[in-house]
Amino acid sequence: MTDESRSLAERPQGTRRREQTARADTEPAPRPRSPARGHFLATARGTDLTIEAIAGIAGAVNLPMVSRACPVCGSDSQYRVFKEASFDASRWDRFAFASRKTPEYMHYRLLECGRCDVLYANPLPTRESLEAAYREADFDSGEEARYAGDSYAEFLPAILAKLSRRAAALDIGTGDGAFLEHLLGSGFERVVGVEPSRAPVEAARPSVRGLIRQSPFRPSDFERGSFSLITCFQTLEHVYEPLELCRSAFELLHPGGALFLVCHDRRALSARVLGTRSPIFDIEHLQLFSRASLSYALGNAGYDDVGTHAVVNRYPLSYWARLFPLPARAKGAALGALKQSGLGRVPLALAAGNFAAIGYKR
Repeated sequence: MTDESRSLAERPQGTRRREQTARADTEPAPRPRSPARGHFLATARGTDLTIEAIAGIAGAVNLPMVSRACPVCGSDSQYRVFKEASFDASRWDRFAFASRKTPEYMHYRLLECGRCDVLYANPLPTRESLEAAYREADFDSGEEARYAGDSYAEFLPAILAKLSRRAAALDIGTGDGAFLEHLLGSGFERVVGVEPSRAPVEAARPSVRGLIRQSPFRPSDFERGSFSLITCFQTLEHVYEPLELCRSAFELLHPGGALFLVCHDRRALSARVLGTRSPIFDIEHLQLFSRASLSYALGNAGYDDVGTHAVVNRYPLSYWARLFPLPARAKGAALGALKQSGLGRVPLALAAGNFAAIGYKR
């Protein structure tokens, strides 16, 4: 691990639990808050907006918003405003809630939790409006999904060696099922994926399409203690209650099973250098984790032997160019030149600021 991640989240499990219990005894319990609802102005931008002023999106978009406490530790008092909202809902199109899209450089109001180190959006769209947005989102990143799956599959041998058995595997936010192919080749008795968007499921290869349930992840759809491995890649930032997802996955795992996550690292060098011009600051992301905050969440959800690891992603040059915060005209010219020369299809491996977190149910 890097020095920046050596924090409370990486202390021994028993020590973390004792410290968390001690804090719970000395810190006031989070106060319940009534949801603040409204319907936005089309543009929310600036540094002087209150929750009330940004609690909704333009009537044309009809995206109501609600307030919340920290989605990892529950605190609603230990925070600072990291960035005020900056987005224009009128610019959203069918790819606004699609995976691996061209960055729009928009985000909700972001708070930094002083207790667990997560960044979280407050206010945020209602669960129902987000589910509707994801259901209708478009998809055009099948090639990039295969590259990502190959990168994440490099962690599988070490994880498989620690599993008590290979009963079933579940991939949450599976997209077009690219990673399901790796799971099928890993000897699991049963493989299933869940994906809220219609378009990627329709684009899935015939070999895996029948394994995908087009639906948000609902723990009640699965038998408790039935999975050996649950994977969730760059999806935890998108879900309404990330801690509850981790806890639900824990209940679905049998003893000796593992949860394998990949997330953006908000404290990575790329995020610190680019600031809100980093593609991780996006209206799809309801929270952004550091290694410390995700390890904290996994510890609270009951996992042992939690470890975090840098991810090296391998993508074509054209995809990296799409992510880089160039002016629109310059980016268009660069992408055109890469396509015309054929260099855009050349793969490049970079440690771009993602990390894996793996926890086990003992």
